[in-house]
Amino acid sequence: MCGIAGLVNFKENIVQDKDILNNMIKTLEKRGPDAKGYYISPNVLLGHRRLIVVDPKGGLQPMTKVFQGKKYTLVYNGELYNTEDLRKELKSQGFTFDSYSDTEVLLTSYIYWGKDCVNKLIGIFAFGVFDEDKREVFLARDQMGVKPLFYTVHNNTLVFGSEIKTIFANPRIKREVDIEGLTEIFGLGPATIPGSGVFKNIKEVAPANCLLISGDGEIKTWEYWTVEARECKETPEEAIVHARELLIDAVKRQLVGDVPLCTFLSGGLDSSIISVIAAEEFRKKGKKLTTYSINYEDNEKYFKPSLFQPTSDEYWAQEMSKFIDSNHRNVVLNHTDLALALKDAVISRDLPGMADIDSSMLLFCKEIRKDFVVGLTGECADEIFGGYPWFTRDEMFYLDTFPWSRFVNDRKAIVNKSLKNMPLEELVKAQYQKSLSKVPHIDGESKRDYRMREVSYLNLKWFMVQLLTRKDRVSMYNGLEARVPFADIRLVDYAFNLPADIKLYKGREKGLLRAAFEGMLPNDIIYRKKSPYPKTHNPVYTDIVCKMITDILDKKSSPIHDIIDEKVVREVIDTKGDSYKAPWYGQLMTGPQLLAYLVQVNIWLEEYNVNILV
Repeated sequence: MCGIAGLVNFKENIVQDKDILNNMIKTLEKRGPDAKGYYISPNVLLGHRRLIVVDPKGGLQPMTKVFQGKKYTLVYNGELYNTEDLRKELKSQGFTFDSYSDTEVLLTSYIYWGKDCVNKLIGIFAFGVFDEDKREVFLARDQMGVKPLFYTVHNNTLVFGSEIKTIFANPRIKREVDIEGLTEIFGLGPATIPGSGVFKNIKEVAPANCLLISGDGEIKTWEYWTVEARECKETPEEAIVHARELLIDAVKRQLVGDVPLCTFLSGGLDSSIISVIAAEEFRKKGKKLTTYSINYEDNEKYFKPSLFQPTSDEYWAQEMSKFIDSNHRNVVLNHTDLALALKDAVISRDLPGMADIDSSMLLFCKEIRKDFVVGLTGECADEIFGGYPWFTRDEMFYLDTFPWSRFVNDRKAIVNKSLKNMPLEELVKAQYQKSLSKVPHIDGESKRDYRMREVSYLNLKWFMVQLLTRKDRVSMYNGLEARVPFADIRLVDYAFNLPADIKLYKGREKGLLRAAFEGMLPNDIIYRKKSPYPKTHNPVYTDIVCKMITDILDKKSSPIHDIIDEKVVREVIDTKGDSYKAPWYGQLMTGPQLLAYLVQVNIWLEEYNVNILV
């Protein structure tokens, strides 16, 4: 797991920009603390930072390979989970290998299959390949968008990198946000439009997309994969077996590595499934799995059940740990640290995020990284198997907008008078309709199954990408590789085509997934009500956040004054967030998290010296 960067200009010599490349690579030290490397040529500069997980010597990058007199150079961030399958197939075609790294397998795959190699890959990846003979550079990003990749074009030079801060290490790139970017932040944030970097002229290679820059300077982008609608001909019993087999295979494939590996364990269904499979594989090798859970100081005193969070996790994590006999560690976070980490969370993702949902995960990963380099986590199960209330409650299921971002009018009340005309509603509606227009269907679907495909697609392309973005940035900020077995492309593709009655087997959220692991997990874990990633309920944190945002508002030079309605925000502060009851985003971002989000917006404007163009 690593970070990549590059500059490409086929019209003029850019060797003199190698110092700029060096500065770009420096921004990726946290993603790749173990090694760095460069490739310098007249028109293509490539850089790499490496977190060593597999084959310390054989996976050095940039990696160059010559085949039939033609030279190819790769920079790559990610992990392939079908490495050995690909290696076997490539060997059958006469290729040889000097290492056991997935890096060499990926580069060889490109040499043999060309741009179509992306259709062979199972894993998480963002990479760039320079084909010296064809004078072109090819960039690609994994299907689910687990690994990031951003770019811009300045004076005929393509500038790309794993993070936005990498792009800004090039002093020629301006840090500007126009009305479209602000509308995105307040209309959809912390989600971002696929392909958007929010900053003016900064774009991302969207999930499942490629980019090609050729010798004439022309840049093309295209989507190489999307879910396809197919009729499900399986019985519920067959689907139960099929889903179980796919998930077990996905977890086993992701246990590979030459470094210490653990799992995240909340005691919920998803992380428990991953942990029970991993623990069994560890036992076969005479090892004991280590699991981690997260909590907050004195949280049990203040926990309040809600629709989205009916039970707390601590008891269930301990019970599950006993069941699989893991070495369990419970990380308890301090609320002052949690609030202070809001800044690091912004820097980790270069944008305002999910407030303390981000900062807590960042601190959690920091603690895990003291002993482990890789962790498996249960993200994405809810999106593909129907775990959220918006899959099961009709008033949310049939809602004509993004179900996790339902209250645009409440969002609009936060912005100041000069920005009241920002087209928040129009942006949200347009992006929602655009997404629906891309949803594949089959003839004869029932109304419920038709809508299930829509809601599932929206989750895959929006909500799931946002959670994967959070996980990648805060984990890699600590040099920790977080793997997500539920995002395995084969599992995603399969689950998309499950009809509602099978996906929600026996009328339960994630009903099929629950049934698939009966007998492997305790029944009280299997049928525990879905509970999301935990947040703090301690009023101490609310008080700290209220003081932080108050101090920001009291400071007349705070850049957020140009954006928000101070009177409205102070009213939210006065009620300690209680006056803002609707989630800003998702399930957990209510009053205190809204205030923390605004703290993050101000941090972002200051730390990135953002020039607002309105």
